[in-house]
Amino acid sequence: MRVLVDENVPKGIKKYLSEHLAKTVPERGWASKKNGELLSLADGEFDVLLTMDKSIPKQQNLSGRSIALLTMRAKSNKLEDLIALVPKLQEVLGTIQPGQVVRVSADTIEIA
Repeated sequence: MRVLVDENVPKGIKKYLSEHLAKTVPERGWASKKNGELLSLADGEFDVLLTMDKSIPKQQNLSGRSIALLTMRAKSNKLEDLIALVPKLQEVLGTIQPGQVVRVSADTIEIA
């Protein structure tokens, strides 16, 4: 799975996604892009955008796109708070479909 890690997620999360090809938004040269533009740039090159931005699903329509959105809910966006989500992230990354929006927290996996 090709995973684009949003700017609001610590780049250290990539270490926990080693089964996948993970790149950060800054690594791709897309820092400071608005959500719609970022999704358009990533669509086709990446399978999933991993983010903590709760507003993207409300602001962007993913139908017809080949990229999926995986949002995380945690106490903060610090790596130590996100590590607890890794098992659920791995589970979702094995099944997520293009255009799908999935929210992951320590307790739940919710398909929007």
